[in-house]
Amino acid sequence: MGPIAELVPGRLYALQNVIALDGRVSAYPADARGYTVSNCYLIKEGDDAVLLDSGFTAHAPSLIAQIGSILEPEATLSVYPLRINEYMSVCNVEAIAANFNVIQCYSGNADAALWVDFGGRSDAAEQKPYSLKTTLVARKQTLFVGRDKSRAIDAFQAPIRLIGTRWIYDGATRTLFTSDSFSHEWSQSPAGPWTTSVDDNTTTPAQLRSFLLNTRYWWLEGGDTESLRSKLAAVFDKYDIETIAPGYGRILTGRDLVEKQVAMFEDVLRNLDRGVVAPHYVDRDELR
Repeated sequence: MGPIAELVPGRLYALQNVIALDGRVSAYPADARGYTVSNCYLIKEGDDAVLLDSGFTAHAPSLIAQIGSILEPEATLSVYPLRINEYMSVCNVEAIAANFNVIQCYSGNADAALWVDFGGRSDAAEQKPYSLKTTLVARKQTLFVGRDKSRAIDAFQAPIRLIGTRWIYDGATRTLFTSDSFSHEWSQSPAGPWTTSVDDNTTTPAQLRSFLLNTRYWWLEGGDTESLRSKLAAVFDKYDIETIAPGYGRILTGRDLVEKQVAMFEDVLRNLDRGVVAPHYVDRDELR
């Protein structure tokens, strides 16, 4: 079973599973070496919970053990893949639904059951009716955790995205779940650490810029990044954030580090704008 980070006792957990960085993980630059974690977050309120993302298939036994160590047998669970078209988000929805009292799958797609069909259901000789309920979520919507719906979480479109992506803000823990953004921190040891604070974080703007340009955000250089910077700033102006929780990589803890990283992200975006640098053709596997 992978590590569990109890970010807020009894209310917020990071279910983490280690991935070696050896040049084959497309979410990281080809020359990145070391280790990272995929993060699935369990937001718990009493005997009800929401799971953000469901992890890779290889991690299914670990995730099921992690969830089982936290939830009471009678607890209800909702699953919300924040990137419906990415394996890291959707692979284990069926496996988790088969092991826990999953009452719904949140999605922006009405046919979410088809997107999460990684359990062999559609290929089975004797197909069983699919009973997992899909609850549609608008581009911006408040959801609730807890049988009495006492804990509100805000779901909204990611201000920076390559594919359909949702961010979540949990006001009860002042945590922003950023999916595939702020995922640029990793470790040299498979033991982590898997959180970072202002006391130990040494990431520079140059490192962040290189990470963005050598992963899915390769297209930022010479683009209209000023508009993206404004959208990013609006999120951090609106919410009181003490923790940035990405879908993979180390978790950023503490207001000081949040402010430092956001300022650095905005500065990198500003210097990638088409008013500062010209767009140009990028060769495959070119490292910047």
